[in-house]
Amino acid sequence: MKIGIEVHQQLNTKRLFCRCPSMLAEGKDPTVVIDRRLHPVFSELGEIDRASMAEFEKSKLFEYQAFEQSNCLIELDEEPPFPLNRDALMTALEIALHLNAKVVDEIHMMRKIVIDGSNTTGFQRTAIVGFNGYLDTSKGKVEIPLIAIEEESSGIVETKHEKTVYRLDRLGIPLVEITTDPSIKDGEHLREVAEKIGLILRATGKVARGLGTIRQDVNISTEKGARVEIKGVQDLRMLGKFVRNEVLRQEKLIDVIDELKKRKAYPVKSKSVDISEVFRGTDSKLIKKEMEMGGSVLAIKLPKHAGMLGKELQPGKRYGTELSDYAKHARVKGIIHSDEELSKYNFSEDEISKIKEKLSMGERDAFVLVVAPAKKAEAALAKVMERANMDYVPEETRRANPDGTTSYLRPLPGRARMYPETDVPPVLIDEKLLGETKERMTGSYEEKKKSLEKILNKEMANRMLRSRHLKLFEKLAADGIDPMLAATTIENTVVSLRREGFGLKDVEGSLTELFSEYKKGKFVKAAIPDILKELSEGEKITEVLKSEKLKRISGKELEKIAKENGLDIKKIMSGYRLRVDPEELMQIIKKLRK
Repeated sequence: MKIGIEVHQQLNTKRLFCRCPSMLAEGKDPTVVIDRRLHPVFSELGEIDRASMAEFEKSKLFEYQAFEQSNCLIELDEEPPFPLNRDALMTALEIALHLNAKVVDEIHMMRKIVIDGSNTTGFQRTAIVGFNGYLDTSKGKVEIPLIAIEEESSGIVETKHEKTVYRLDRLGIPLVEITTDPSIKDGEHLREVAEKIGLILRATGKVARGLGTIRQDVNISTEKGARVEIKGVQDLRMLGKFVRNEVLRQEKLIDVIDELKKRKAYPVKSKSVDISEVFRGTDSKLIKKEMEMGGSVLAIKLPKHAGMLGKELQPGKRYGTELSDYAKHARVKGIIHSDEELSKYNFSEDEISKIKEKLSMGERDAFVLVVAPAKKAEAALAKVMERANMDYVPEETRRANPDGTTSYLRPLPGRARMYPETDVPPVLIDEKLLGETKERMTGSYEEKKKSLEKILNKEMANRMLRSRHLKLFEKLAADGIDPMLAATTIENTVVSLRREGFGLKDVEGSLTELFSEYKKGKFVKAAIPDILKELSEGEKITEVLKSEKLKRISGKELEKIAKENGLDIKKIMSGYRLRVDPEELMQIIKKLRK
């Protein structure tokens, strides 16, 4: 088994080829909506990429939603791109240096063909910025052969039967792509590598944070199987499960193929047959509904496949699921096959017998049927035949499902996918640019870890390294706020309050304002949760601190209260916990007892 990973991380800069802000138009209605169809083009070598052709064969219409706050004509592909964003480029170069990579002499932008609708142009712009890097791990060195900068794709809204809808507010946000070699040992090692790369990226303080800003594509191959790319893994805790399930799928698929070879089931040469007549007057609601809408029922025989379509390859997915995934590329909902429990479709015994009769089936044969408009059904069964004739584990790109299983997306892309970009000029990486990059570099991940462990306990240091608010913590600590207080407020207090329904809309702004007033001695540590509750409701801190229950008691006033309560610390704190600093109270009591 061999495992590699590609990490895609958004950068916290403006867009890569325009000067629009890299912000999502959340909750906003689109300003402009356009429809397009995309088609593949020939590469520099005169070839058409097979993955692009597979997407083109779906004949989909794409709807694009553009937003005034986030987009311009460049995202709509109605204006040539600006030169490469210098800030984004310098951030990518910095990341390459942190990963021990060699920086290229000159940036040459390339076009990577993608016609699944995720880019209005039909291609994604990408360029190599570094190569031959590495990462030290607990199980040895993992090589990083390539580091690239590229543009983010559009965000998908929904997929209808004939059309896919995308939002353009994500398109063009700068991404850095980090590719490892296939030296990762197992699922546990994979998680370690992904997590360490993520920590190195976050330590720069120049990457975007939040859901969807970092994604992982996992490449897995087995000895007797094939290389498969699993797209869009987001939860690091699921990486091991994806590895186990993919290895299991390939092993089980090999068993199915071996059995079919023993049965001499290859090649499959069946022709589709229209069996709509079998279902005239059927009690099957599924078939009846589709036929009333003009659909036909077409079927093919799979000789010597009886019992094989129902073989489970991964949890909840069978060999028949693999055939169905291919059929769906012809824009049908799926297939029905003979290894299923056909009673769930309300098929009668007579209907099943007639299907077998129409297809001239023997006892060891299986069938697949599709109900859809005749041309679609014919195309879908052609795809089923294509997959059924693969007497090997195919190289594929597969979608990561939430349960740790995968589904077929398209064939793996090849060299025909790339060709030079002619609209963006090359960028020379000279000594001046490299010098400026090094000057603005923050400390490495290892350096940050050591410095955090000097001012925080080990557990909190590790939490802050992983925190999306690391930059805020560093800012507060540099401003003189006690590091442990800043860290616990960010990682404990804010999180607890959010769970109670008191979420801060602007964590950085609220905490910066909070600790600015705290430095002035306006309130004590114990009052912080109550103040944050008020801030979450939209109150201004100046108004919140006017409350007598939160205003700090200090100096002569605190001395008076101490005398009135007989210097009893417990009694004083029980009555004034949110207004009294315990250390100041102890000093006053010591003075009064002399």
